[in-house]
Amino acid sequence: MSELDFNEIVSLICKEDTRYDRKAYAFMREALDFAVKELKKRDADRCRKSLHVTGAELLMGIRTYALDQYGPLAITVLNSWGINRCGDFGELVFNLIEYNVFSKTDNDRREDFAEIYTFEEAFVKPFLPANPRRDGSMSSPQIPSA
Repeated sequence: MSELDFNEIVSLICKEDTRYDRKAYAFMREALDFAVKELKKRDADRCRKSLHVTGAELLMGIRTYALDQYGPLAITVLNSWGINRCGDFGELVFNLIEYNVFSKTDNDRREDFAEIYTFEEAFVKPFLPANPRRDGSMSSPQIPSA
């Protein structure tokens, strides 16, 4: 599919479903490509049989891709596009399926994108200090004694 075709389709989708920014769809396509490449690296035999990615596999790929691309700003970027939970990724995927950009098997459902992780857990927690003090303040770095 050419870039122009994809952009036209995204424009149509965004007219029908205004919940998500058009950038979310471009991100979704990139994240799917990333997830497929990662799965191929880990399991070449499986990819010879099928290139299908499950909802859970895609969610994990999306998480890794978003962290790689945006680091600690990942949650801010995703939220600015209208993506606030795992289920939103499922909505994006099924919007793209409806327009034949993505394909699905008979077993694929929106429910496959149930809350596999919370956004706090996936996109905030990796950047929190490792040893916060119990009173909520930051702990001082430990200086080795001489």
